[in-house]
Amino acid sequence: MRSLSVVIALVLASAAAHADVPLIVLDQTRLPFDLGPGHPANNPASPTNSPNAAWNSSGNTANAGTTWQNRPSNPDNEQRLIITADGGVLGYYATNPGGVLNLFDVNGRRIAYRPARGTRSLFTVTGQWCGTVDGGARDFVLAVTPACAARFGR
Repeated sequence: MRSLSVVIALVLASAAAHADVPLIVLDQTRLPFDLGPGHPANNPASPTNSPNAAWNSSGNTANAGTTWQNRPSNPDNEQRLIITADGGVLGYYATNPGGVLNLFDVNGRRIAYRPARGTRSLFTVTGQWCGTVDGGARDFVLAVTPACAARFGR
């Protein structure tokens, strides 16, 4: 746990001057219980975390990559990049009006989401636990599983 906290603190410190959000690949076995999928609030089976819940749904136009707010061509998304440690761009993020945080790849394909309330966990669009969000509203870090990170490159 301590090593994850140190890595996140270092990444946050280096990204504090940007709106860009660093993505780190995590070792899920080293996460504290309250951040992992075993915690009831982070369980993918929870109705509020489900990809079928109204605000989380891919069918909700507020989550679609074709909606202006979520398009790669929207200049605002240039200020919300998801970056690697070496500065590579994996995609961008946007929050829908219901408060759901959506992660998109560089082509505008929705990769994952964090429900608006009750969890800091990220879930794939098909409902698997994908990682966690750590930090505040303006400066945060995305810590994801290797499988979730790989989805940005598909």
